[in-house]
Amino acid sequence: MIDIALVRKQLVVNAAVRASMLALTAVSLPAHGEVASIGSNGFEVRESAHLNAAPDKVYAGVLEPASWWNSEHTFSGSSRNLTLEPRPGGCWCEKLKDGGAVEHMRVIYVSPGKVLRLRGALGPFQSLPVDGVMTFVIKPAAAGGSDVSLTYAVGGYVKDGFDTLSKAADEVLGIQLAGLKKFVEGGPATSP
Repeated sequence: MIDIALVRKQLVVNAAVRASMLALTAVSLPAHGEVASIGSNGFEVRESAHLNAAPDKVYAGVLEPASWWNSEHTFSGSSRNLTLEPRPGGCWCEKLKDGGAVEHMRVIYVSPGKVLRLRGALGPFQSLPVDGVMTFVIKPAAAGGSDVSLTYAVGGYVKDGFDTLSKAADEVLGIQLAGLKKFVEGGPATSP
């Protein structure tokens, strides 16, 4: 004998699971990322995404971190406080309350529409004896739009090793690349 109440309950559960899966697919990161390598003295994270925009537009977007960097990953709590000067020696900086400031990275290489490279220790890495290099490479895609790769290589000393920190960096940079994609493609801005 078939228990109609049990069947209905299962149908409701299945519908909820399908809805959850669709919601996750809708908000899933458009980027592919990985901890490409890890050792006792550092790691490298690689993120990549396809953006439906020309390379020049993507590059211009990269230069506006206040519009796409996730506010949860700032010292001030607001990405609106971020600025980036696109010249060698230029600062990727953040304004803090009461006149304070943070230097996140320094620009070391600029090739408009193609490459932006910065040096520095992001977030929690600032309090550690490490240094990092972050590179955005933007290439025209064969089918239109642009392919963007973002690498962040960190080297130095961390008492407990880089395993946990490298995974966190991979996750955070994936979030940022997803924010860049939304911003450049005209979607909603990241949470300010």
